[in-house]
Amino acid sequence: MLVAPSLLSCDFAEMGNEIVRVDKAGADLIHLDVMDGHFVPNLTIGPAIVKAVRPFTKLPFDVHLMIDYPLDYIDAFADAGADIITFHLESMSDPLLTIDKIKSRGLKPGVVIKPGTPADAVYPYLDKVYMVLVMTVEPGFGGQAFMEDMMPKITAIKEEIRKRGLEVLVEADGGISEKNAHIASKAGTDICVSGTGVFKAEDTEKAIKALKEA
Repeated sequence: MLVAPSLLSCDFAEMGNEIVRVDKAGADLIHLDVMDGHFVPNLTIGPAIVKAVRPFTKLPFDVHLMIDYPLDYIDAFADAGADIITFHLESMSDPLLTIDKIKSRGLKPGVVIKPGTPADAVYPYLDKVYMVLVMTVEPGFGGQAFMEDMMPKITAIKEEIRKRGLEVLVEADGGISEKNAHIASKAGTDICVSGTGVFKAEDTEKAIKALKEA
């Protein structure tokens, strides 16, 4: 399982150095949570911050847009240095237009679903995306408890991907740590997003290694 530490749980005053820390500790991607205060009840980072921290690592930037109108911001995040852009199917933007826009910028598109959205909501887009992100908490805040009842959803999506002979990755995000990562892995997760489980760990390298080996 690949590991994408979520910067939502890092020390924002040391964001660049925090990225370097998890890069050296073995992270595979850097997960950046973008929230607009409307789609979710929180505000986080925007394109300017993504651009500012881009020089600190060569790892792929996995940008998760938790915003009402992701289509309107694809260019801004592409210019800032995103490599993967995922957006919510529950957002107001047309999914196909948003996927096409991400691809037009040479980036990898992904769709995201909240806990209340069924697995089959992503099926129409599986042949068009690089990744499906399944939220294992309600999006908006870090440090929440892992929702194990989301695992059948991950398994169902993974089975649909295999049935169609596709190579789409499934990412899980929310409350994942070395204590429960094996559950996510067994369900079919390819990439786990971990914020608190990595940045608040006593030994960052050990925490990332444990997630990978789950």
